[in-house]
Amino acid sequence: MFKWHEEAKKQWDERAEFWNKSSEDMWERGSRKTILPFLASYIPIGSEMIDLGCGDGYGSWKLAQSGYRVVGIDLSYEMVEKARIRGENEQLRFIQGDLTHLPFDDEAFSGAMAINSLEWTEEPLKALNEMKRVIKRGHYLCVGLLGPTAGPRANSYQRLYGKSVICNTMMPWEFEKLAQENGWELVDGKGVYKKEVDEEAVSGLPTELKQALTFMWLFMLRKR
Repeated sequence: MFKWHEEAKKQWDERAEFWNKSSEDMWERGSRKTILPFLASYIPIGSEMIDLGCGDGYGSWKLAQSGYRVVGIDLSYEMVEKARIRGENEQLRFIQGDLTHLPFDDEAFSGAMAINSLEWTEEPLKALNEMKRVIKRGHYLCVGLLGPTAGPRANSYQRLYGKSVICNTMMPWEFEKLAQENGWELVDGKGVYKKEVDEEAVSGLPTELKQALTFMWLFMLRKR
């Protein structure tokens, strides 16, 4: 019997070395470079943050360097080990855990980010509800969701042959609707585009058309 999260853990353990070699470039110069400025415009420096699906922890480390107090959590043991090698301290720690069963008290955090992690859960709503549980009322969650042009969406393609996959791709509009129907207020959104897209040319388009061109769409949600 296919067990989603056991398979996800296995596959991300196997990808940890490759991911670790790429993460710095993604956060500093690539598709993730605009995330922290966007996040910081809503979540005050010094907040107690959780990085949900932290991978090798580079984004968590950048948050801590900016002055946040951060806990990074990831399903993959190998990813968490890579994160710990970079360094833990009073501002930053890492644990292994499942986004659908977070090992934290209710309303333990003042802010959170989940970048390209909800797509890798079997039940995104269950993970989203866990995120809502551990974030304080009125506080913010920054979600990065793969857009229609993102290459990693290919991980879900084999489902069309009836094969079991661990990538639960959602369209940005689907996630937005899911969040708004389940206790979240949409506060802001921002697109991350491939270099071929002229951002000035798309700036006047309706949101759904902007989202259709994105590699990743960033959501800023507030817990109601």
